[in-house]
Amino acid sequence: MKGKPRIRTRSIKGTIEELMDKFGRRFSTDLGIKLETSDKDEVFKWFVASILFGARISEKIAIKTYHRFVENGLDTPDSIIRAGWDRLVEVLDSGGYARYDFKTATKMLEVMKSLKDRYKGDLNLLHTGASDPRDLEVKIMQLGKGIGDVTASIFLRELRGVWRNADPPLQELAITAARSLGLTSKRGKDEAGRLAILRELQELWARNQVEGRSFVDFEAALVRYGKDVVRKR
Repeated sequence: MKGKPRIRTRSIKGTIEELMDKFGRRFSTDLGIKLETSDKDEVFKWFVASILFGARISEKIAIKTYHRFVENGLDTPDSIIRAGWDRLVEVLDSGGYARYDFKTATKMLEVMKSLKDRYKGDLNLLHTGASDPRDLEVKIMQLGKGIGDVTASIFLRELRGVWRNADPPLQELAITAARSLGLTSKRGKDEAGRLAILRELQELWARNQVEGRSFVDFEAALVRYGKDVVRKR
């Protein structure tokens, strides 16, 4: 595979350092979203981005479509509801989301109305009402039938350490990357298995962390490596 940076260092610490250097960027940071203070507007923007990332569509199109939402002022539950289905379809199409435009517009309207009715449009209130990490995942998915475990995992992944109960299992991409790099030998065939690999990697990161970076950055790097290298070989 030409033009894609590979991880070549043999030691665990060297592998992690090289991984972070080449792939260690949070997806939310790339979009200009700041989640560190759990500001409700920033959290909501990441939620919209997570819905777009959650479809079977290229990352490039999801990013472009997210920017179209922001450019059109569709960055709050109210603004999306006011826009209505036809306008949402137009914005989705302008970002290249045509394959999923009708379905995503319908899903977004349902989810935004549910978020308004149940939590006054504030995802922080949803988090406050969750009893534990698994309950938080369920509450997010209950916002609408179009929100599945993939979207919930994407959303919560970068809120790890920001929201108390944000602790989703590792995504398959991250596990595939970790196995490819020799950071784990486990497969994570079910949720318990994915959580076990998560704990293993958190301990590995604690022993080999890169200064100025966090486990969230490490997790994002694994996802990127899984997308950009492992899955394309």
